Amino acid sequence: MSALRRYEILLPRQFNDGRSVPDALIGQAVVELRSRFGAASCEIQIIQGFWHQGGELYRDNLIRLFVDVADTEESREFFRDFKEQLKERFQQLEIYVTSHPIEVL
Repeated sequence: MSALRRYEILLPRQFNDGRSVPDALIGQAVVELRSRFGAASCEIQIIQGFWHQGGELYRDNLIRLFVDVADTEESREFFRDFKEQLKERFQQLEIYVTSHPIEVL
């Protein structure tokens, strides 16, 4: 059995200026993951995130993309690069990309 790792990406539903992110932009990210890894999943319910910066309280409405891939350095490097692309595409200072080892029973 090969080692697997789940990568999860939280994408904003609004740009920082309050404009809605077009659904096509999120769809593009899903298609890119599916094209690269053969599968991708997306939870479309809203995940609310709250955070402080500079004494201000901010709130994000987010969705989660996730994909299970071989736990390799090549995969890790892809997600490092993909995160930078997403930050630019979604006009964000940060995009949370996390990874977790998984075991499929």
